[in-house]
Amino acid sequence: MRSYLALVHKDPDSAFGVSFPDMPSVFSAADAEEDLIAHSIEALRLFAEDEPLPEPSTVEAILKRADIRTELAEGAFLIRVPLIEDDTRVVRANVTFEAGTLRAIDETAARRGLSRSAFLASCARKEIEAVG
Repeated sequence: MRSYLALVHKDPDSAFGVSFPDMPSVFSAADAEEDLIAHSIEALRLFAEDEPLPEPSTVEAILKRADIRTELAEGAFLIRVPLIEDDTRVVRANVTFEAGTLRAIDETAARRGLSRSAFLASCARKEIEAVG
């Protein structure tokens, strides 16, 4: 899984603006700070539909850039945005659960019209992207 550093800007009376030092043409915005990661992931996914993703720069490389240091000095901050790249390959995994947990997974998946695998994959993606 790749993760990219994003620069977040916030002016009074405006939404949070997000830009990616590794991809100057990619940007996002969010009204609430808690939505920054989700909106940023969506921007990265949209970019990846049409363009190859570059290798992510290290924190050290980003912080060496004068433009980034200036932005940070003016109140911007960095966030790490995880990106689970879409890959159509399906692989089998053997996992072990406590019986009650597995029963709850199966019941919840059934109520939502999902297979166990689809439900677990969805949960995992949400958890990974929420933590960043």
